Parts: sequence; structure tokens; C-alpha cells
Amino acid sequence: MGCRRILVGMSGGLDSTYTALYLKEHGFDVCGAVLRMTEETDTDSAVLAAEQVGVPLHIVDAREAFREHVIDDFVHAYAAGRTPNPCVECNRYVKIALLCDFAEQNGYDHVSTGHYARILQDETSGRYYVRRGDDLRKDQSYVLWQLTQKQLSMLITPLAHMDKKEIWEAASARGLRAAEAKESQDICFLPNGGYVDFIEERLGTFPPGDFIDENGAAVGKHKGIIRYTVGQRKGLGIALGHPVFVTKIDPTDNTVHLAPAGQEYGNCVTVEGLHFQRMRDEELIPGFRALVKIRYAAQPAPAEVLSIDGERLTLAFETPQRAVTPGQSAVFYDAENGNSVLFGGKIC
Repeated sequence: MGCRRILVGMSGGLDSTYTALYLKEHGFDVCGAVLRMTEETDTDSAVLAAEQVGVPLHIVDAREAFREHVIDDFVHAYAAGRTPNPCVECNRYVKIALLCDFAEQNGYDHVSTGHYARILQDETSGRYYVRRGDDLRKDQSYVLWQLTQKQLSMLITPLAHMDKKEIWEAASARGLRAAEAKESQDICFLPNGGYVDFIEERLGTFPPGDFIDENGAAVGKHKGIIRYTVGQRKGLGIALGHPVFVTKIDPTDNTVHLAPAGQEYGNCVTVEGLHFQRMRDEELIPGFRALVKIRYAAQPAPAEVLSIDGERLTLAFETPQRAVTPGQSAVFYDAENGNSVLFGGKIC
């Protein structure tokens, strides 16, 4: 890190607060920036954190970008029978994008966040890419696969080599208020997890339709497709005498397809909207092998690319994966150790 002026994205939480403190203690000229994502965004916590660390803080209005790229995408993905990951869209089009723009406009050399992931540059190709952080329990490389080369070249992630316990202990020893805050597990614009009401307030009530079994027969009524996700077993509101799982959501027919236990697994997946990091697109050919992660909490699993059609590919996993979910990201890591992000796409 040869730069001197760094803009740190600060939420008031432990990770971003400690990032600002860490960089300041290591001699960098640090300034914070909190993004106002919605009218309900808590900027007070970031203001208090910046004051305690002793850095100035900017409040950046991100509401329009957040509505367009995160909220609208979230709402329409569910309406289309998909299960979105809003953090992926936010990092690419809002959080990192606006921090980089603000940094460029105000003379900062780099931006920094509290993500648990490394940003590296390939010595041969010169391409920037994300590598998994040392604390694999907190690794966030999965949600950074859409970042552009320019964004990656500007991004610094000091927490990549640390673990959460180490950070909490260091922050507590310094008396940071952020060390006392509970870690959020919710989508930031849905603090109470009520996504159904959130969507129906914008698109209207979703009508009931048929549950369809593995033989194509209607076996009951669902309460609206946005209430279900592929792989779901609990809360279906239907009793068939044996456990069943959601295997498909069809918005065209307004149906939710069910199957008995075991049939929620599959090994053939289609991925679209490919975006490349360490790899270049011309390097991707049928037969290419990688470790692929299909949800945030999953482990990367061995897979082979079967075919490629423009920005869409089909792959096959060596072993069937549970609940391959349209709308989620498929992130391709190097086959050697599964640490480097090669490229990613959306499961379709």
C-alpha cells in the first residue's frame, strides 16, 4: 500500500470502524464516507465511529443508485421466480462504485472497506482479482465477483489477513463502541426480514396458484410465488404425507413445483451474465474445470464447463448440489485450491 490518502467506507459497524482505525494507526491519511442508501439509513453510528477513531466523515447520497440497482432488482427478481443476492449488486453498482467515484473526485488515492477478502494483481496478466480471506468463516469473496478491474485496482481490504475474534479483541482493547454492536444478519433495507410485504407494497398482491408435484399433478394451492424459494422445505403450508421441497418456481404459469427429498439435488447448471476477474473471457473453453460456489454459505465444489454460448455457459458438478437456485451467483474459483476468483455469473 504505497498510497497515502484513503477513503474508508464506514457504516458504524465493527469491521469498517476497525478498518479506519487500522489504516490510521499505520500512518495513512484516512477519511470516512457513509453511504445513505435509504431514508432509514443509520448514519449516526458512522458519525460516532468516525469521531471516536478521529477521522473526518462524508455523507454520500446513494439513494437513487441503491433504489435502481438493488431494491428494483430485488423486487423484480422475486417476481420472476428468482432468489436474488442484493449484496452482489450493491457492491458492484452502489457501495464500491460510489466510493470509487467520490475518491476520484476528491483526491483520494484508494478506497477501503471492511470486507474479509484479498485484492491481488496477477503478475503475468496484470489483472486484478479477489482472493478468499484468511478467515474462511467470514470470507466475502463470493459477493465481490462483479467488481470491475478499475474498482479492484482502487480497493484495499486490510481485514483480509485477520479473523473476526482478533478484530473484536483489538477493538475492545481500544474501547471502540463498535465492538459492542451486534452483527447484522439481515438485508440492510429489510431489518425485520419482511420481504414479502416489502415487495407487495411495490408490485401489488401476488395471487395464489397451484403446487405441482413431480408427476405434473396439481396437489394444492400456494400463497403467491414470492413466498417461496428453490430448496425450501419448511413453511410450505401443504401436507402430502412425506417431506417435499421446492424444485422450481414458474412465474408464467404461477406454479410452484415440489418433489420428494433427494430430488432437490442437481448437477447441471446454466449460468449467464459472465464477468471475468483473474481469467480473461477468451480463456474459457468447454472442458474448463474449476471449483464453483453457488451460494454464500456453500463450499466451492468441482465442476466442468460443458458448453459456452456468448455470456452463458452450462456446467456439470462432479457431485449433485442441493437447491441450485436461479438468481443466486455461481462464482468460479481456481481448481488448484479454490482461493482465487476467476469469474462469475448468475444462475438462470
